Amino acid sequence: MKLRQKVGYVGLTLAAVGLSLNTLAADPVTPKLTDRLSQLLQQEMRSIQSAMASIHVSMVTGEHERVETKAQQIHDSFIMKQALTEQDKKDLMSAVPEGFVKLDKDFHRLAAGLAEAAKDKDTQKQYELYNEMTGSCIACHSRYVSDRFDGLAEQ
Repeated sequence: MKLRQKVGYVGLTLAAVGLSLNTLAADPVTPKLTDRLSQLLQQEMRSIQSAMASIHVSMVTGEHERVETKAQQIHDSFIMKQALTEQDKKDLMSAVPEGFVKLDKDFHRLAAGLAEAAKDKDTQKQYELYNEMTGSCIACHSRYVSDRFDGLAEQ
């Protein structure tokens, strides 16, 4: 498939995600989080943001090892794998809907796939997975953090 067709496909996919967000919008989870969980999630999001930026540059310059390292870091940052107390886990599960947890798990699964694609030096697969991860970020932020990202709340 030609790059132009692939870019068009990604655009259509993101448009479909955007169109579905209106009907899937949920109440923001931020106000329901404990201070500790809010801090942990913000820390994880800053780490992911930095890694995603690094992955983009590394992917387009063919630095497969760096893509692999950063994608693996994203996978490993999964909040459910962090050192949460039993109370933290209970608080998290009562604050976020099942859809939030599913999106988060899927996002980190995509990151593991991206690390594997980078290990295989498969730039095309890296591109596809990176775009899926970006779509996942938009979907989650639009549905569950629209109070922080009002530009996405208008989707």
